[in-house]
Order: sequence, then structure tokens, then C-alpha cells
Amino acid sequence: MCGSRRADVSGSTNVPHGREVLPTNVKPVHYDLTLEPNFEKFTYDGTVVIDLQVAEDSNSICLNSNEIDIHSAIVSSQGAVVTSNPEISINKDTQVATIKFPETLPAGSPAQLKLSFTGILNDNMAGFYRSSFKSPNGETKYIASTQMEPTDCRRAFPCFDEPALKAEFTVTLVADKSMTCLSNMDVAAETDVEGGKKAVKFNTTPLMSTYLVAFIVGHLNYIETKNFRVPIRVYATPDQDIEHGRFSLDLAARTLAFYEKAFDSDFPLPKMDMVAVPDFSAGAMENWGLITYRIVDVLLDEKTSGASRKERIAETVQHELAHQWFGNLVTMDFWDGLWLNEGFATWMSWYSCNSFYPEWKVWQTYVIDNLQSALSLDSLRSSHPIEVPVKRADEINQIFDAISYSKGSSVLRMISKYLGEDVFLQGVRNYIKKHAYGNTQTGDLWSALADASGKPVEQVMDIWTKNVGFPVVSVSENPSSSSITVKQNRFLRTGDVRPDEDTTLYPVMLGLRTKQGTDENTMLTERQAEFKVPDLDFFKLNADHSAIYRTSYSPERLAKLGNAGKKGLLTVEDRAGMIADAGALAASGYQSTSGLLSLLKGFDGETEFIVWNEMLTRIGTLRAAWLFEDQQIKDALKAFQRALVSDKTHELGWEFSESDGHILQQFKALMFGSAGMAEDPVVIKAAQDMFERFAAGDSTAIHPNIRGSVFSIVLKNGGPKEYNVVLDRFRNAPTSDEKTTALRCLGAAEDPALIQQTLGLATGDEVKNQDIYMPLSGLRGSTAGINARWAWIKENWDAIYKRLPPGLGMLGTVVQLSTASFCTEAQLKDVQTFFESKDTKGFDRAVEQSLDAIRAKVNWVQRDGDDVKTWLKSNSYLRDGKL
Repeated sequence: MCGSRRADVSGSTNVPHGREVLPTNVKPVHYDLTLEPNFEKFTYDGTVVIDLQVAEDSNSICLNSNEIDIHSAIVSSQGAVVTSNPEISINKDTQVATIKFPETLPAGSPAQLKLSFTGILNDNMAGFYRSSFKSPNGETKYIASTQMEPTDCRRAFPCFDEPALKAEFTVTLVADKSMTCLSNMDVAAETDVEGGKKAVKFNTTPLMSTYLVAFIVGHLNYIETKNFRVPIRVYATPDQDIEHGRFSLDLAARTLAFYEKAFDSDFPLPKMDMVAVPDFSAGAMENWGLITYRIVDVLLDEKTSGASRKERIAETVQHELAHQWFGNLVTMDFWDGLWLNEGFATWMSWYSCNSFYPEWKVWQTYVIDNLQSALSLDSLRSSHPIEVPVKRADEINQIFDAISYSKGSSVLRMISKYLGEDVFLQGVRNYIKKHAYGNTQTGDLWSALADASGKPVEQVMDIWTKNVGFPVVSVSENPSSSSITVKQNRFLRTGDVRPDEDTTLYPVMLGLRTKQGTDENTMLTERQAEFKVPDLDFFKLNADHSAIYRTSYSPERLAKLGNAGKKGLLTVEDRAGMIADAGALAASGYQSTSGLLSLLKGFDGETEFIVWNEMLTRIGTLRAAWLFEDQQIKDALKAFQRALVSDKTHELGWEFSESDGHILQQFKALMFGSAGMAEDPVVIKAAQDMFERFAAGDSTAIHPNIRGSVFSIVLKNGGPKEYNVVLDRFRNAPTSDEKTTALRCLGAAEDPALIQQTLGLATGDEVKNQDIYMPLSGLRGSTAGINARWAWIKENWDAIYKRLPPGLGMLGTVVQLSTASFCTEAQLKDVQTFFESKDTKGFDRAVEQSLDAIRAKVNWVQRDGDDVKTWLKSNSYLRDGKL
């Protein structure tokens, strides 16, 4: 029988308690897989012959299988059939098939298992699944594509579906002659078979994990470049303009060459294909040699897309290509090491993007993007460590989150600063060389970095990856000794840390910035310590916000830092990070919200896009937390935002020219959108004028950089007429980017009937499962939209649960979205009560994190409601309870 433990790759039996893994009596060496999809029945027939190494005398073989009908099994040993009629049983809960036979396979011998089976070409975007597109005449057409990560290769064919059980794969696909067949490797042979079909056999892969196996069958067009050592192609379905793949294609050629040099390791496959898949649950998937993408994350029409879309595509392509080494060539040994893959590919995409496009200044963006999303999620009690124990398949999908990606990459950013970038990359090279085609744990990376640097990397970094959370560092000043006292404590957004939750002491890299420069070596390793500062007139901790903590200063010091920013003593990263810290500390009760508002008001002369972006994020967070409060207070907060942004918005304008740089384009777009949502009358009028010309047929009337803002502003202030124009754009725009922009904006309409129409889109078939979150997220701007969205979830729960299987990730996203905007005690109780009676397996983490986030807002509003009101009144945004 199949146990739930197995030895690790080194042969010991040190498997974490309760982890559901396969026994170790046999190990796969090679798969010979043949699949034939049927697009009429949405099924496929398959056979797989698995060469096995028998580790111990065995009369059973256990392997993973999920929603596959296994028809027959033949077990052979040393070339002779042992049994052709074994007993086959399936445990649906553990997703394990057991093949039992009376004869014994002797230890040390090679064996073979041949299975024939039928699978479902499902529409859940998991395993081997169907994806649809519309032909020019409006007919629905299908391709078959794959998504195996993390544990869905077992949906495609029976296999040993664990990252450490690497094997070689020889894939054959049988399909109509008119169809393109792709897999990880290049084609070895193509032969005609009966029924007017062809069998396409691919060359055998290197040793790799099952979650990276990929194959695609369907009608596809492609473009190709030979600007790299091996051919690179971008593929798309015929409804897409394949030329829109040109940017990603050229970028891929340059990036692969860049990574070969950076890693001192050749890309080991004979080709690289990148495919725009019409239905795709993630942003992209790094299958070795056959990367799959959402259409909007790989195809770019530079004429109709804004600057932020181009940056997103560049980052996505470079992220997936980094995985070809980090993840594919060297793989974590189990999913609790997911961060090794994702954290590194995230860091590397920013590193390479910065090298290719220095004018984009992406490391500045990093501070308000990856770092803040890591700190935000990790400030919840229901967060998890970077290295998180996972036991079951349904737990694994839930850790593809801001901790594994953003906190993981923030830890690497921190260590690259600690070691120096060159030393860090040398350690990475050594790690890749040593572990190529193998599996690793976090300690293997620390050891390679320690060897390269001579520094105690494991000792410093283990605390960051094995513990949940991060500290807030409180600073007090000692003028008599020209020193500061710094103290670290656990930071929670809810502001209610218990003593038993505050036991971890982090090695905090202080990054002390003074007029003399930055001290990168000083570290706080105790609860509290005193440090000399050359001049108390100016100092700041966490230079460039390269370490993972919040800094709490006195209000006086915060005011001084605001002035220092105006004098040019702080970098863009310092200013943006300081505002982020002040916002988070106000929200959690470490500082007053009035102090945050004063700080923001003092930054009205700021000149940098990144800093404004963070300022507006913090105002947005505050306004969202107060959304269910008194209307006069809400109007006063809106008036504050309008007063802050209007002058800068009008100064920048909303005309775009060829000479506008990448950042200026985004700056203009940011300010325009913010002023419009704060009801600046000039901006609203401009948006309505542009929209009117657009609705009359002038497709160039709205610049792509502000398309979403114009739609949202007009819908918020409009009715059915405007709604129908945007809805038509969702249905008929020529690019996926334009369609999804329209879909995201529809929720801005506040008329109850239009809100129901938007929710109807999320219920019906017109919106693909991958995009359900888009119309839902658009409803966050109004109390009517938020309440209607939650009512919709409750009324349609059974249908939503059925449509979005809980183990696959999207249900958790929808749950978080539908509860994220709540901020009252009654709403918290409502959400709690609703989920108490539900089976939340597969999305329980999403529910817990949602409840935590609501609690944090409830506490904030209760704690600082009067403080905010007093500030608004004393600053003339609210007079005697009135505007």
C-alpha cells in the first residue's frame, strides 16, 4: 500500500511530519508519453511508459493521478512482462493511484510501467486543458494547452508529481495535420498516422520536474528570431496580431544572452518558444523551453498600449526566462522551497530590466511595488514564513503569494546589498554549477553565497526565511551623547501584538544614512541597542529601503526628514519608503493618522513620480478605510486629495508626446486619474470631452496611458449610455489589453442597475474564468458596489464554488476581492458568519487574511476617527462639521 512518507533525495527519511508524498520503493527515470486530444468530446487518449528504478523489493507502485480514467496497466521487469492485469485503485483525496500485483519487483532492477488512459480536456486551466478563441466569423475554436504547476501534471497523465522526482520525458502528440504541436523540446520526427492525422515526436528532455512538462496542440501562428544561439519563437492563436509579439521576441533574445553571461551557464535546450494562451490562470508559466503566457503579458501593441503595460510585459518575460536556470535547471526539492524559484526570478527580472532599461528606474518602483506588497501581507497575523511547511496539494496553491514572490525577492535584494551585487551573483553562479539538473533546499543557496562572500549568510538570513513577520524599529534620540537608541518589535497591521508573538529577534540591517554617506554594515541583532550618529541634525535609517522593516520616528524627526527630502538629502527610494512607513504605522496605531496627513500635505511640492505614487496609495488606503463613515468626513478627505493633486496635475497636463519619457508618461497618467477620482472639475470635463469624441468614433481621442482613468471617471459620473460604450469596448476592442482595461473599469458605474449588470458579467460565460476578478475589482470604489458584490457572493456561492474549484487559486482571489473593501465591525461579523458554515479547504488562507485585513481597518477607524476629523477641521477641509 502507499504510505504518506518517503525518503528525501539524500536517502534519509527526514520528511516533515504529515507531508503527503509518494513512497520511495520506485523512482521514475524516463517517461515515454503519447497523447491524442479530441476537440469534439473535450477528452484525450494517452499512453505512458515509465522506466523505473526499483529501490526496494516491491509488489506495488504508487503514483499521482487526478481525474484520469486508467484503462489498463502492464508491469515489466528486465524486459519481461510481470503482470498485465494488476489491481488498480485510486484515492481521490490524496490523488494517488496504486498498482498492485502478486509478483515482486526485485530491488536494484530496472522496471517499466505502461498505462493507457483517458483524460478530460477541462476548462479549469489546470493540467491538459482546453482554451477557446473566436475565429474571424465568430465561431468558437479551441486549442489544448497545459498548466502543471504546482500539482496538476497528475491531471494530464499519471506521474510521480513531486519536484524532486526528476526524470527525462519523450513526448509524442497526435493531431490534425493543420494543427501546430509544441512541447518542451524540438521535433525529432513527424509521421502520418491513420485518420489523416500526424504524430509529432519530440526529442527527449534533460532531467526535469513534472511541473515543467508542457505541450500545446492547436492552430497557431508564429514569428521567429535568430538573434540568439538557438531559435526563439512567439506563438499566438489566429485571432491575435502575431506582430504584437515582436517586443517580447526581441527582448527574449537579448535576455537569454544576458542571463547566459550573468549565470556563466548556457541555456541548455535547443529552442525557446513563448505562447500567448487565450485562457490562462496566472500571468505566465516558465515551462522549460515552452513558456506560456496570458495574452496581455506577452503581446504588445505599442500604438494602443500605455507605458505601464510595456513595463509589465518586460518584467514578466524576464521573470520567466530567469526561471529557465533558477527553478528549471536547479529546482527546490519540495514546495516549501517555492520562494527559491519565485523570489529569485522576481529579483532577477528587476535586475535585468534595470540593466536593459535604466531610464525606467525600476529599483525605485521596487520600493513601492514588491517591497510594499510583501510588508502589507506579512503584517497580518495570518501571513506565513517564506519557507512554509506544506503537506497537501490543496495547500500548495495558496503560497503562490506576495510572501513567496515579493518578500522572497526582498530578502534577496537585502542580501545582494549586504554582500554586494557582484559577490551575490558569483554565489548564484556557483550554486547553479553545483546543483544543475538537481534539487536544492534554501541552505544550499546560503552555503554558496557564504562561500563566495566569506560572510555568515545562513546565520543572518535563516531568521528572515523561517519566521513569519518583520519588525518595526522605533528610534529615540540622545542629544547628550549624539546617539540614537533603536528597538525592534514585531509589527502587525492590527496593532495588537501579544508578547508571545514578539519573540523573534531579526538581524536588522540598519543602513544608516547621514551627511557622511551610508553605513551598510551596522546591524541590530538585539532587542535594543544604542548607535553613534555623526550629526543628529540629519540621519535616516534603512537607506533606499533595502531592508525589510518599518521605521518609527518621533513626529519631530519625521518633520525634519520631510524638510531633508526637500533639500535633496534623501533619495527617491528614501522619500517613497518613508511615506509608506508613515502610512503603515498610522494605520496600525504606532503613529497618529493626523501626522501622516501633515506629512503628505508637506510633500505637495514633490517632483518625482514614484514618491507621488506612494503618497496617493496612502491617501487611497485612508479613504478606503473611511469609506463607510460619515459623508462629510469622506467629502473632506476627497477635498484634501483634490487640493494636494490638482496643481501638479494641471502643471503636468494630460497631453502625451513622442518626447515624453517612460516615467513622465506614467506620472501624467497617475496624476490625471487621481485628480479625476478626487472630482477635480477640470479633469472630469477633459475626460468627458475625450470620451465623447471616442464614443463618436475617434479611436485616438483617448491616449492609452489614461484610457482606464477616462473610462472610470466618465462611468462614475455617467449612466447607461456611457456604460454601453465601455461594455462594447470590452466586447469588440482589437487587443486583449484594451478589452481587459474596459472590463476592469465597468465597476466604476454606481447606478444599482449597472452594478448588477457588472456582476452579471462575472456570473455569465462572456467573461473567461481567468478574468472574473476584473469586473469584481472595479466595484471597490462605491459603498453600493461593495455591498452588492458581497450580496452576489453569498447568493451565488454554490455556483461560484463549482465554477472555480477551490484547489486552483482563483476562488481565493475572488473571496479576498469581495471582502477586501469592508471596514466595519458588522461587516467583519457578516463575513465571519458566512464562512463559518463553509468548507474552506483550498482557500482557508485567503479567508483568514481577509478577516485580518478587515480587523485592521476596523481598529484604525475606531482608534483614529476623531484624530482625522480634528485634522480635517483644523486644516479647513471640514468646517464645524461641514465642508
